[in-house]
Amino acid sequence: MNNSELQIQARKILDTIAFIPFEQCQPLTRGFESIPARPGIYAVRHRTDGLLYIGKTKSLRGRFNGGHKAFLWAWLDKYHDEDVRIAVQAIAYSGNPKLLLELEAIMLRATEPPYNVQIPAEM
Repeated sequence: MNNSELQIQARKILDTIAFIPFEQCQPLTRGFESIPARPGIYAVRHRTDGLLYIGKTKSLRGRFNGGHKAFLWAWLDKYHDEDVRIAVQAIAYSGNPKLLLELEAIMLRATEPPYNVQIPAEM
């Protein structure tokens, strides 16, 4: 996949996870059963403050079952749990972890979410 195709795919994914209505995002639960155990890109979102964190993972559900620093930071920022949700986009990455990494980097540079500590530089 060339850079132009990556940019287009990243924009589509970003539009999905950033602009899906908040009520359609996944609420925080103990087991995150409604989140697929598939590779993908995810966003931790706040009801009014928008994107807090964007990440990639080989298992969306597994990423949250083990805990996530964005939830701790949201708690420290005194966000109510009902105002924080997860937007996910499963991606068939065909065993190419570099694809998820590149897509995530493009989205981070475009949005600079406050809970992402490092924003990768453009290659």
